[in-house]
Order: sequence, then structure tokens, then C-alpha cells
Amino acid sequence: MSLTLHIAADQWHGRVRRYVEDATAAGVTVVPVAKGNGYGFGNAVLAAEAARLTVPTLAAGTYEEVPAVAATFGGDVLVLTPWRPWLTGGLSDDRVLHTVSRLDDLRRLSDGDTRPRVVVEVLTSMRRHGIDPGDLAEVGKLLDGVRFEGFALHLPLTGDHTTEATTLARRAFEAVPAAARTVWVSHLSPARAATVGQATSAEVRLRVATALWLGDRSGLTPKATVLDVHRVRRGETYGYRQRRARRDGAVVVLAGGTAHGVALQAPTAAGTLRQRASALARGGLEAGGRALSPFRVGGKQRWFAEPPHMQCSMIWLPADVDLPAVGDEVDVEVRFTTTTFDALAWD
Repeated sequence: MSLTLHIAADQWHGRVRRYVEDATAAGVTVVPVAKGNGYGFGNAVLAAEAARLTVPTLAAGTYEEVPAVAATFGGDVLVLTPWRPWLTGGLSDDRVLHTVSRLDDLRRLSDGDTRPRVVVEVLTSMRRHGIDPGDLAEVGKLLDGVRFEGFALHLPLTGDHTTEATTLARRAFEAVPAAARTVWVSHLSPARAATVGQATSAEVRLRVATALWLGDRSGLTPKATVLDVHRVRRGETYGYRQRRARRDGAVVVLAGGTAHGVALQAPTAAGTLRQRASALARGGLEAGGRALSPFRVGGKQRWFAEPPHMQCSMIWLPADVDLPAVGDEVDVEVRFTTTTFDALAWD
């Protein structure tokens, strides 16, 4: 049983390296991000790739992810989740950089005796974490007890936020003029990040994940193994819920289910009328017991025979479709950030 990600190894490694080299040539230091499911590759694979790239810093999503990536990557590890008082681990580890997004937390760290390395996050229009720009003057008063590594800006995905990043970086450096002139940014292209650096005379460290690991998906091919094939006649029942076939066809059992992240959906980001109409249509079909699967057979996306199971899925094929054989692999369209593959095949 296998849900496998086939990777064109030379293409992937080469593109990742070119991204880092191009950013370096533009005057920007890339900070690869390894978090969550490792963007489909797993965090250990991404940490090993970051080590091969010889970048100075790798970003992890949470403190719980630090040990696994630090075991493979020998440089510094920036934790993206802001530090909170109940997170006591790693404060004495010189390789760990802590993100601080509240004055109270910075004050607590400064009053301690470990002098941790910290990056202070400034609130952006994203409005998730960060110290309000109007409170930045207080930051300068709290840096004696920590090792300050710069300011961080977590920007929205949509739109060009170069001006916002430049404005906030300038405000931060003006409020804390004696601090390290380094700005850590997310969701900017290397060219736009370089513009911020030039405008603020600062070193720019670009935290990057999707654009680095998944920027060109033409060399990434998810495949699901065919586990079983059963012909079904009209009127016969199948599956956990014993649905009755409305016509002749076949049920094909494939590797990949909810445990892998198959068919798990986040709330829609539909913004246009067309996208909303499409989401409404899908909802209507699902309400009627029909849902398209991510599996493709014979060049077409096929319907689920019933909701996916934990480690496999059952799809319905009409009688006029050539059936795959047990052991064959079929294409499957997945969201890389929510999928856990059984295996990686470096082709």
C-alpha cells in the first residue's frame, strides 16, 4: 500500500539551489522553512536539503519541530511561532533564535538569566502576531537582557507589500537605532526583498517555503497504488455504507485516505463570483451523496464510490472505462501542505 510522491531529483535539487543562488546574488539571504508536514517531503528531507545549500539559518514552525530539524541541519534554527512564557525549552541553546511578538514576553526574557537570541516581530497588516509599531520605542529598553537578532515582518500573501515592509522596517530601526540592522521577511520575492534592504540599508533574511520547495511542481508527481478492483452490476451494494450501484461499473480501491490528508478540505478562499458559484455547486453535489475524488483514471478525475477511508479510498469507474490492474499507479491531485506520503521516489 503506497501513496508515493515521485520527484525528478535533478530538476528539484537544481531549481532549489538556483533560487538560493539568485537571491544571494540580489543581496538577500534565504532562510528555508521546514514545518508541519514538510510541504509533502517531510521536515527531515528539507533540513537535509538546507544543509546541502549551506544556508546559515533554517526556520522551524514550532518548538516541538526543532529537535528533528536540528539533528540534520547544523546551523541556526529560527522558531516562527512566537515565544510564550510556558515555552521554557531551548532558551539556553545558542543555535535557537526565538521570535518575540509581545512586550510582556520580551520583558520576561530580558529579566531572565539565559540571554536568549531573539527576533522581534512587528505587527503588519496581516494582524496575526507582532508588537504594534507605536510601541517599538519600548523594545529598545528591553534588549539588555537578550541577544537581539533583528526585526521580523510577516506579510500577507496577496498584493505587493514592499512599501509596507519598507515603512515598518524604517520605523523599527528609528525606534531602536542601536539595534542590529537586520530584517526577517516572509512572502516577498527575492527582488522585492532586496528593494526593502536597499531602502533601509539593512541585511534582509527572506523566510521562504512554498516558493522554494514547491515553486515548480512539474517535477513532482503524486501517485496512488491500485490495491483492488471489483466489477459491480447495477443494483449490487458496495462499501461500508452499502450504497446500491445505479448502473454497471467497477469499484477501484486505491492507496491514500484521510490519514494521508486525501480529500481533507480547508475553508474555501473563493473571492470571485465564479469561485463562489463553483464552491456552491460542489456543496450541492456532496449534499446529494456525490463527490469528486482527487484520483485520475483514463485522463479524467473520478467520483468517490463513498467517502474516503483512513488509509485507502474507493472510486467508481463506469463500465466503458479500461480498468487498471492491481499494482498499477494512478495520478492523484493533492494539496502538498496537507498530504503525508508513504514514500518518496527520487527518480
